[in-house]
Amino acid sequence: MVVVGAGYAGLSAARNLVDAGLDVVVLEARGRVGGRVWSETTRAGALVDHGGQWIGPGQHHLQGWADDLGVTTFPTFGDGANVEIREGRRHLFTGLVPTSDREGSADAVAALLELDLLAHEVAPGEPWTHPDAIALDRRTLGDWVVSEVGSAAARAMITTATLGVFGAEPCELSLLYALAYAHGGGSMSALLRTAGGAQERRFHGGAQQMAVRVAEALGDRVVLDAPVSSVRHGPGRVSVTADRVTPDGHRRPWRVDADRVVVAIPPATQGRIAFDPPLPGRRDQLVQRSPMGSVTKIHAVYERPFWRDEGLSGQVVADTGALRLVFDDSPDDASHGVLMGFLAGHEDRILDGSGTAGRAAVALAELAAAFGPVAGSPIEVVEQHWSAEPFTRGGPVACLGPGVLTGCGPALREPVGPVHWAGTETATAWSGYIDGAISSGLRAADEVTAALGRPVRQGA
Repeated sequence: MVVVGAGYAGLSAARNLVDAGLDVVVLEARGRVGGRVWSETTRAGALVDHGGQWIGPGQHHLQGWADDLGVTTFPTFGDGANVEIREGRRHLFTGLVPTSDREGSADAVAALLELDLLAHEVAPGEPWTHPDAIALDRRTLGDWVVSEVGSAAARAMITTATLGVFGAEPCELSLLYALAYAHGGGSMSALLRTAGGAQERRFHGGAQQMAVRVAEALGDRVVLDAPVSSVRHGPGRVSVTADRVTPDGHRRPWRVDADRVVVAIPPATQGRIAFDPPLPGRRDQLVQRSPMGSVTKIHAVYERPFWRDEGLSGQVVADTGALRLVFDDSPDDASHGVLMGFLAGHEDRILDGSGTAGRAAVALAELAAAFGPVAGSPIEVVEQHWSAEPFTRGGPVACLGPGVLTGCGPALREPVGPVHWAGTETATAWSGYIDGAISSGLRAADEVTAALGRPVRQGA
């Protein structure tokens, strides 16, 4: 068995295939495991998560890994008032929705409720089966916002929320896709909340460590620095070729033959693998029409979380600018103060040419506007510009536009002969999240074991 990708999806598939008694090789393009989850200790000594980092209620697969591996969590800091930047002015509020514009706040709450109601009518695993699937899939989330949300302030709030969740503008997302995604995480409101929501808790020691520990248990089955270039497949057999670094420091093709392959990387990167014979048209169209969101995650590190002294939570919601969402990302012991924000969607693409220093300057100016001059002078700024990461090509998740789900959706999980698909985008619950990645690996492993006539795990 070959697994392509050592993110949480690929490691989940490999872990369960090994448990089923199969020989497995995991080929990972990067020099690390974890995929879109990457923890790093900065030069200033602060531990930051460059990618996925949170766990919330209902994420049972991720919680199971944490329990199995002895990893503990702590609440995301949210005590005190949040900061709203609206039309260039600073306001304070508590709760999920900014309140400086009362009418806008009421409209935003009503819009979120309506989205939640619509989402619960859409099956997250098979959204194309909805009676109005074609109509919903022809509209963008942006179309719906323009037609259904009355005030400009509320439309700005929904846009900010969309950028934070998808790394994309509302006009870039199919309405059907947005509804299915929201239902898979409980509701759109749940995806936005800290307490009681998808951002409720963080991991002591960072979110990548569980991937590292699982990879360590898999041992030399995991091969790093081995980007897959081609997959030849036929009835019951595959040949996977990776460009592996040899002991003399050169890259040379390395072929692994197996009964089956699980491809556990984002659709946008699957398109860089040469499949022979070519994939069916609908599967290939799905890959072409599933671009990643555009996001840069920026951490500003301070000696201490000074904003807490002023009764502030560290959370920011803005209606314009580059940093539309900011969180307190300080460690549990507050040994450093860390403010984390997202550059996402159009703004992230506009700032691509500014380089690391240019993006940091923009981010710090906006943090200073929210928290005062001290926020503009951190001891360190670190970023992860995911759009320029060649083995992810953006983040946090693939963003499906109009027509993709109803035209190509069933191909998300449908095997192509001995080729199986995993990755958080294929999950039927918590798609786009670490939990969805783990469950997708379980499902792919079950497909493989069933195809090979091996016992499928209990409860599958």
